[in-house]
Amino acid sequence: MDAFWMPFTANRQFKKAPRLFVGAKDMHYTTDDGRQVLDGTAGLWCVNAGHCRAEIVQAVQAQVAAMDYAPAFQMGHPGAFELAAQLAALLPTGMDKVFFTNSGSESVDTALKVALAYHRARGEGTRTRFIGRERGYHGVGFGGISVGGIVTNRKFFGPMLAGVDHLPHTHDKAHQAFTKGQPEWGAHLADELERIVTLHDASTIAAVIVEPVAGSTGVLLPPKGYLEKLRAICDRHGILLIFDEVITGFGRLGAPFATDYFGVVPDIITAAKGLTNATVPMGAVFFKNEIYDAFMTGPENAIELFHGYTYSGHPLATAAGLATLKIYKEEGLLTRGAELASYWQEAAHSLRGLPHVIDVRNLGLIAGIELEPIQAKPTARAFDAFLRAFEKGLLIRTTGDIIALSPPLIIEKSHIDQLFGTLAEVLRELP
Repeated sequence: MDAFWMPFTANRQFKKAPRLFVGAKDMHYTTDDGRQVLDGTAGLWCVNAGHCRAEIVQAVQAQVAAMDYAPAFQMGHPGAFELAAQLAALLPTGMDKVFFTNSGSESVDTALKVALAYHRARGEGTRTRFIGRERGYHGVGFGGISVGGIVTNRKFFGPMLAGVDHLPHTHDKAHQAFTKGQPEWGAHLADELERIVTLHDASTIAAVIVEPVAGSTGVLLPPKGYLEKLRAICDRHGILLIFDEVITGFGRLGAPFATDYFGVVPDIITAAKGLTNATVPMGAVFFKNEIYDAFMTGPENAIELFHGYTYSGHPLATAAGLATLKIYKEEGLLTRGAELASYWQEAAHSLRGLPHVIDVRNLGLIAGIELEPIQAKPTARAFDAFLRAFEKGLLIRTTGDIIALSPPLIIEKSHIDQLFGTLAEVLRELP
């Protein structure tokens, strides 16, 4: 096992006692020793339609047999245009332009680059600053970790992009602990953007980027009115607003995107994960039409944007994406979370009062269960819970001392009962 340097993993610890999956179907993984493990995290927030869906498998198989690859530079293939059109139909009116990437990290860096180039194309080249948010996660590219706000993702990698500032995060247990859904307290935290604008001047700021729901840091929810305030401040100062919907996109909140759920439309949306049900890596960035149009001003034979990837709109990825969207539509998965949200919420908050639980947060089919850390051993208690859950046949995800849950959207109430019942057993056993 030595050759594989595993990402975001304690490699030495893992390789002493590996946890290996060898199969998956619908709501479950199969381990190398033949056990069934209920997937409480949709892989990594991405297998929204459940594992190994036959329609997606068949679509990818057919595509690789017909054409394995086509270049996206000065060439194309029908699948990429068809998928882009179907995605545009899901998005808010006026956001009709789709740029394909291969991951959420690439989607974020694409969004940041286009934001800079957009302002330059409009004669406002002084707008070079980005405003991220504390505890934000925007992938692992240099742009993403620069605007991101998770310390351990940043501190090892040097100065990063210059001119980046950060809003405060939106969570305060003193005011929000055990809130069901969006907190009432905290909309005023968006006003910090006005202070930052005053400090740097609006003429230097290109874009603000936030996750509508901060997932990877441990499920931090936007207070009521918070996103609306950000939108109004950005409008007032000519600043682009970017929603990182790599996690919240494709039904996670019970709506196609967070922009639909919250009724706040950004200028740019980044996506990935659920786009192909994670069958083939793919990401996308969605732009308002006026951003695209700002680049379409030179000679028709000239390249308008010097940016892209060898695998943008890859044939296998687009085949997987089209098959995934078909499943979402036929099974109503983009809105199914809304039907289960109340049951999910009550199940999550049933953990309140169990040993070490200091907060529970939820929205749609997402939950965060925060545990009291062991003194001088941060992350140890949650990781212990992760190991115990795995042995009991449940996959959870931990970040710090927070358990994050985000199951496939095909989950049934019986699975919800099993998930939280098993987790309750784990919490009662923790030292």
